[in-house]
Amino acid sequence: MSNLQVKFGRLLAAHRKRAGYTQEQLAEDAGVSVDTIRKLEGGTVGASFPMIEKIAGALRIDPAELFSTEVPSGTLSRTKFNEISLKLAGLSPNELQWVSDLLDVALRRE
Repeated sequence: MSNLQVKFGRLLAAHRKRAGYTQEQLAEDAGVSVDTIRKLEGGTVGASFPMIEKIAGALRIDPAELFSTEVPSGTLSRTKFNEISLKLAGLSPNELQWVSDLLDVALRRE
């Protein structure tokens, strides 16, 4: 068990609790097993980047916040761009195309 895995697990648990989620709720929202969340929080397994993105999306945070010690105060700034990026990350290719087309129309300068 690496020191980084343990730190990540503690930060994940802190974010989860701050968001008011149980391990079961986070697992369901992230589309992973409860056992995975338990192992991640316990520091017995590491997380892949896709897993980190799923969990951050479920917690509605920037993935970088899962590596920040600023968790308890929630002081890591979130820009509107990051919020939009997280929303877009969960869309299907067809949905992304629709959003892209919508932006083209909305941002058209005449």
